[in-house]
Amino acid sequence: MKNINKTTDEFKKIVQKEQPPVNKTANFFKAFLVGGTICLIGQVFQELYMAFFNYSQQDAGTMATITMIFLGGLLTGLDIYDEIGQFAGAGSLVPVTGFANAMVAPALEYKQEGFIIGIGANLFSIAGPVLAYGMVSAFIVGLLQTLFGG
Repeated sequence: MKNINKTTDEFKKIVQKEQPPVNKTANFFKAFLVGGTICLIGQVFQELYMAFFNYSQQDAGTMATITMIFLGGLLTGLDIYDEIGQFAGAGSLVPVTGFANAMVAPALEYKQEGFIIGIGANLFSIAGPVLAYGMVSAFIVGLLQTLFGG
């Protein structure tokens, strides 16, 4: 019988030996290509909103962001965004579509539990802490700026 009691160092060596090699250069270019393409699509939407609906640049930017969040959520629901993420890595996580994916994916995993207990309870399981820390940080920076001028 094999000795299954391994030390941490022995376990790490076994894991490293079994893992496929990582091509960091290829991952960098894939992330850059996909992330850049997502941002390009967002920019195209902004330009379309300005050209066809006569929105100001700021309003068109807001509408483009809303559109990209919708598309990220839709592609997550259709199981397409996960495929993009497998290929692009962080290139699909950093744009706002990655935020939509982080919101929708956990909720979809629990949809069989119902709207309240399943989707509602798990909708913010990943994005909730990010939102909470972001809002607290914004409050602290705003408070400091108010107290000490800026």
